Order: sequence, then structure tokens, then C-alpha cells
Amino acid sequence: MNIIKIYFLLALITLSFSVSSQNLKTITLEDFVTQHTFKSETVDKVKSMNDGEHFTSLKDKKSIAEYSYKTGEETNVIFSLDMVEDCPVESITDYELSNDEQRILIESNKKSIYRRSYTAEYYVWDNYTEKLYPVSDYGPQQVATFSPNGERIAFVRDNNIFIKTIRFGTELQVTNDGEFNKIINGVPDWVYEEEFSYNKAFSWSPDSKMLAFVKFNETDVKEFSIPMYKGLAPEKEENRIYTGSYTYKYPKAGEKNSEVSVHVFDIKTRTTIKAETGEETDIYIPRLKWTPDANNLAIFRLNRLQNKLDLLYANPYTGLTRTVFTEENKKFIDENFLDFFTYLEDNEHFVILSERDGWAHLYLYKNTGFFEKQLTSGNFDVTDFYGYDPDRETFYFQAAKKSPLQREVYAFKSKNEEVEEISQKEGTNTAIFSKDYKYYINFFSNNETPEVVTLFNNRRGKAIRKIEDNSDLKEALAEYELPSHEFFQFTTSEGIVLNGYMLKPSDFDPDKKYPVVISQYSGPNSQEVRDKWKIDWHSFLAGQGYVIAFVDPRGTAARGEDFRKSTYMQLGKLESEDQVEAAKYLASLSYIDEGNIGIWGWSFGGFTTALSLSKGGELFKAGVAVAPVTNWRYYDTVYTERYMRTPQQNPDGYDDNSPINNVEGIKSNLLIIHGTADDNVHAQNTYEYSEALVQAGIQFDMHMYTNRNHSISGGNTRMHLFNKIFNYFETHLKQ
Repeated sequence: MNIIKIYFLLALITLSFSVSSQNLKTITLEDFVTQHTFKSETVDKVKSMNDGEHFTSLKDKKSIAEYSYKTGEETNVIFSLDMVEDCPVESITDYELSNDEQRILIESNKKSIYRRSYTAEYYVWDNYTEKLYPVSDYGPQQVATFSPNGERIAFVRDNNIFIKTIRFGTELQVTNDGEFNKIINGVPDWVYEEEFSYNKAFSWSPDSKMLAFVKFNETDVKEFSIPMYKGLAPEKEENRIYTGSYTYKYPKAGEKNSEVSVHVFDIKTRTTIKAETGEETDIYIPRLKWTPDANNLAIFRLNRLQNKLDLLYANPYTGLTRTVFTEENKKFIDENFLDFFTYLEDNEHFVILSERDGWAHLYLYKNTGFFEKQLTSGNFDVTDFYGYDPDRETFYFQAAKKSPLQREVYAFKSKNEEVEEISQKEGTNTAIFSKDYKYYINFFSNNETPEVVTLFNNRRGKAIRKIEDNSDLKEALAEYELPSHEFFQFTTSEGIVLNGYMLKPSDFDPDKKYPVVISQYSGPNSQEVRDKWKIDWHSFLAGQGYVIAFVDPRGTAARGEDFRKSTYMQLGKLESEDQVEAAKYLASLSYIDEGNIGIWGWSFGGFTTALSLSKGGELFKAGVAVAPVTNWRYYDTVYTERYMRTPQQNPDGYDDNSPINNVEGIKSNLLIIHGTADDNVHAQNTYEYSEALVQAGIQFDMHMYTNRNHSISGGNTRMHLFNKIFNYFETHLKQ
């Protein structure tokens, strides 16, 4: 080939590349906030069926389809709204199959109360009669749940518990003392719901003869009032001239919690007995379970400091209890203990997740409370427990064994004590197993691959078929200019190795200087730096000429107990120091404009942002704190005291690291954003912080969103919020 032809081909390639680049779309903010252009598809509400050969999934919020594990193909539609003439249900938000799979509990018209609580309209589809009928005609319900025999449904309405007998259509009221801001039966109060991460506080016995529940007496818990304006809510017309208010019970650090008690209702005799939980009343009851034989009600009793948990067995007929197991920790017991505690199907054992050897591992106990053996070990954290297959004597779990940034699915074979990785790709893997563990559905993604949902034969270790590969999303992504991404590590001045993740503009030039925005959350046991698919508004920001950096500081997940709990009693100190170190590291890179470094975060991330600005001084040019905690004395008991103890026990820990007491060091531009109706991190935090800034003579910017809660959403709010953050960085980091 002669030189002319070579130049000609090179010219064509260059022209083709240029035209191709020009044809690529630029990511807009609307792509993320309003249009959800890059939303990945998944398999929703998967539930394994009794035969072990089929599973169900919610389809288009209109029907519940049955699929074959063997082929992955849809085999049946077990319920559809089209089956019902003049169907009162517009869409399905969730569903539950009765244990015999002859009835389906349909949830619809869901309306949020707080983060996890909501009311809904529940209906029962009866395969016997092929009819759909409401669970109750007397108003929306909460947490409706089948009894194990499928003959009854328990639910909560207006803080009282009710039981519907399906055969006769009767509704029995179990409690009568429920009253807003006083007594709650069967659902948790605000702080339990938020910080123990659940929304149902009752449990059916396995034989369906009894219903155990927790009663929350919040009469003496102090109230917090939130001013409410008319805003966009037409039903708030009464607030148009005179401001209204919402008042609820919110126990702040060091203050009084609800008094809790445990009760058991006998279906046959219609009597209720109270279970003993000890003389100490300043405790938590974060979970109830039953032993598989239904002989004992298992009560989890946690002390106020959350470093000692007792498992009590209560006789459901007498209420007498005995302690069968105790877990203690020198700092605090991680919340995952509650979620991963599992009674095994052999009816003889339970499994716990404990950090007693410095890492989160699984331990096997007899149901009587006697220790049997440690199931997993090594310098890695178990991050989920999927269950036990008694036929193969195998335990299944998820762990960050290869890297803190990744997750794999493993099988521990008890007979020969071998651990086998069953996930097949490196990145983030989660699994849902069939009831007999013969099959599982693997959900995989990494930083380059949108979620891939694959059905596996667990016995053969082979993929049966891909249920979802997000091929449409991949085609859509190919039309856009996307940022490049890379993981990095650096060592702080204290010798601490931190993990980071970076987004760079698609046309990144290492010879240029770029402004950088550090995005972080930094909260206890959280993790932002993961080998997992994620494309969000930061991709838009990178497309506008920014380098975006994420750094997980001390206190974050998957690096063992010492790293995870190093922030104990001093929330904010190490996290903010590490974010300052991250800014220094980034400033040392040749392609970073060290004079234009910004940082932002939401909630705990807003708290860390404010404190980092105080410590970083002129290192930062701009910061945005959204819904920040500015003094831990303003936050709730359960979360704050778990990591800080009470203000009475640890006053310096509270005060030394609160942004409200550390405003003098701020040399950067600061934007504070909050929702006026934030029931979680009260706007009080921002108002008091702003006053401290004013009195210190520090200029700042602030924006409040009318009647918005902690998520700051609804209407055009999110678009307005992210535009405001973007414009703030544009103004202050591109000068």
C-alpha cells in the first residue's frame, strides 16, 4: 500500500471518528431527574414457589406471572387485574402468596407515612372462588399479612391490630387502646422504623394459633412540631394564611424513648397475655420471631447502649421468659445482626452474624442457645446470609472476600467445611434462591456493566438463561458521551489506605486542569466506592467538565470491625479528616485544578461536608450541604447513641465534632439546602447552623424547600434542587 492510500485511510478514520463523536448525545440533567433515561431493568418482587421448580414475579404492576426455574420461561399468569371485572385495583405495588399458594394478598394505592411505613389498600384473590375482595371496608391498612395457614390476615389500622377471617369475612379487633402520639400496636414508632429498618412489629406463630406483637407507649416521648405551609397541596388550603403544623413523637439523643412491651393474642380464646422482658424498661425490642416448633416466642431485647443483646424465649401461654443467648460487643452490635438472625429449616439451629473475631462472620447455634461452630472465617466481611440447604448440608452467603469493593456469592459445605464461590463474574453479585436451593437467580453488575439477571441451576453450576441483560439500555448508552471511570487508592498522612472512585469527562485530556467535586456520604457502615453499575447525576456533572471523586473514609463498610467502628464516640472527626486528605491527594494530581475543589453530600454527607469545610479551610473553594445534621444533640436516640452513647455520657464527642461548633474555619463558598418538613433530620439543624454562621460573620447561601421531607422531592423540586447545586459549582469552581 502506497503512502497516499495510507494517508487517505487515516483521513477517513479521523473523519469517521469526528462525525461519530459529533453525533453522540450529551447527557442532560433531565435524563436523570425527570426522564430516567438510564434506568436499568430488573426482575421485580421475586418469590420462590413451594414446588422449587417455579417462581413468581410482579409484571408491569398489572399482573403476577409464574416462571419455570428449569427454562426461565413464563409458564402462567397466576393473577392479572384483567381477570377482575370492574377491578377496583389500578396497579399492584406488592403481593404475598399464602403458604398453600391458593390465595394472593394484593397491595395497592400505597401512601407513604415515613420512610418505611405506609398505608395501602389490600385485596385477596382467592383461587378457589376466583374472586377479588377487600381485606377491610373500613379504611386503608398497614402491613397486612397472611397467617401461615392462609385462613386469616392480620393488619394495623389507626394504631390498632385487627384480624380478618377470610372464610367468614369477619373482622376482629385485637387491641383497642391505639391512639396517635400515645399508643401504637403492631407497627414501630418513628425511631424504631427509621433506625431498626422495619415497619411491622407483629408475628404470627407457625401454627397460626397466636399473634405476638409489640406495644409502643410513646406518651412520655417529647413531641416535635414541623410548620406546614400550603405549598402545592390543595388539601392544605387552611394553611394558606395561617401556618399549620405536624406534631409527632421524636426522641432526641439522651431523651426518653417509648416504653415497649410484648404481648401474645390467642386466636381461640381471644385473650392477650403480656410477656416478661425484665425489670429494666429503658430497652429496645427491635424484633420478634417464633421458634419453628411454635413452642416459644423469641424476643430480641437490646440495651439502650446497643452493646448487649439478649435472646429471650417466652412461653406464649404464660408469658414467662428465659434468656437462651446473649451477644455482646465492646462498642455496639451492628444492625445486621437483627436481619441475618435465621432459624434453620432443620428446626434445630439458628445462625447469627457476629463481629466477635474482628470481622463479620456466620456462627451456628443450637436453638437452645448452645454454640456449635463458626461457619465462616478470614479477613473479610460476610455481607448477607441466604439460608441453609439441609439436603446438601450447605450454607449460602454473600461476602466481600476478594475485595471490599466487590461482592460474591458463596456456598459453605458443612460436611467437609469447604467454601466454594458460586457467582461467576467479578463485580457485585446478589442471589435469590429457590426454596429447595436447587436454583438461584443471580443479579450482577460492575462499573462497566448494567445489571444482568441470570437464572442458574445450582446443582450443576450452570446458567440456564439470562432473564434480563439490559440490552436496550446498552444500546441507549452507546448514543451518549459518557464519562470514563477508574478506581484509585491513596495513603493519608496517618498511613491509612483509602479507596476511591473517579469519573472523568469523556474528552478528558491529562494535559488540562479540571475542577473537582468530591461526592461522599461517609456514614457508618456505608459504602460509595463499589464495583457496581451506577450512572446518575454525577455523570451529567462530569460531562460538564468536572472530575468527580468518591472516597470512602474510616467508618465505612467491608473492611473489618476496627476500620468500621473507628469513628465510635467521635462521629465526624475521622470522616472529615479523611475527606480533607482526599482533597489534598486530588490537588496533587497533575490534571486537577487545585484552586477549584468542591465537596458535597446529603444527610450524613451534608454533615461531613460542613465539617470538612471547617477543617479544610482554603483547600475547598465551594461546598454544598443538603439536609445536614449540624449537631448530634438534635438527632434521634437509636442512631446517635449507637455510635456516640448519650450526650450525658459523651458530651465532648457530641460538641467537639458538631459543625455548629466549628464554623470559624470555613473559608469557602457554602450552600445549605433543607426541606422545611424534614421529619428525619429536622430543619432545626440548618436554622441553628445558619445562626452560628451569621454570628461568626461567615457569608453563606441557603435554600429551603417548602413542605419537603428528607428526600426533597415532588413536583419540580428535584430538577430545581440539582440545577441549583450544578449552578453553584459552575459559579464558584469555574472562575
